[in-house]
Amino acid sequence: MEYIEVSAKTVDDAITEACQLLTVTSDKLDYEVIQNGSSGFLGLNVKPAIIRAKVKEEKSEVITKAPEKTEEKKTVVEDTIKESKNDSDVTTSVDSDKDFPQMAKDFLKNVFDAMNMEVNVNAKFNAKDSILDVELSGAEMGVLIGKRGQTLDSLQYLISLVVNKESENYIHVKVDTENYRERRKATLENLAKNIAFKVRKSRSSVALEPMNPYERRIIHSALQNDRYVTTHSEGEEPFRRVIITLKK
Repeated sequence: MEYIEVSAKTVDDAITEACQLLTVTSDKLDYEVIQNGSSGFLGLNVKPAIIRAKVKEEKSEVITKAPEKTEEKKTVVEDTIKESKNDSDVTTSVDSDKDFPQMAKDFLKNVFDAMNMEVNVNAKFNAKDSILDVELSGAEMGVLIGKRGQTLDSLQYLISLVVNKESENYIHVKVDTENYRERRKATLENLAKNIAFKVRKSRSSVALEPMNPYERRIIHSALQNDRYVTTHSEGEEPFRRVIITLKK
């Protein structure tokens, strides 16, 4: 198999993206670093990390051994999510009623058992709106939330794959814990208003930190009716960010 070239903010992020593109876990990835990422100085001369990667040329084993020990619980979470994404057999058979909450619970049980985590899962399905709400609770929810909710988003994406595989109509999946989604939304909305005020006073544009599409939409929505400022996005993923400027 030929090498592919992947760029991201850091080498670790590039490795993760390469694993997702090649649908393998990190231990099955053969890669070399072309360029280390650099944050530059005051936002100038930013350089992405670049790697060349391909799948290791070896026969995959039928049974995958669970990792013995890891340096951090976070690493276990990320590795387990990657492996679960590649394992479509983790879902249980679905009866004629298609119990989507139970499907989500069965899937998450496999994931959390592999991570040796005790997590309570409460799932409810709104058939009228085709929405599956999954609420997680436990002692280590910070690990499941991840940096800016990235781990929580990954779990949400995987559950969506599981339930929509067995559904004729698309089911919108929402995964949350400790009301993180609302708290994060409120934080971003306050940030948007504070930066808008700063732009009005300084009459200079302000570029926010890179955000995912969902968080950028929150910023845009918070300021869409503002009389003095306007917003737009610039850059390529994963470095795309919102720019807040004064209206002409």
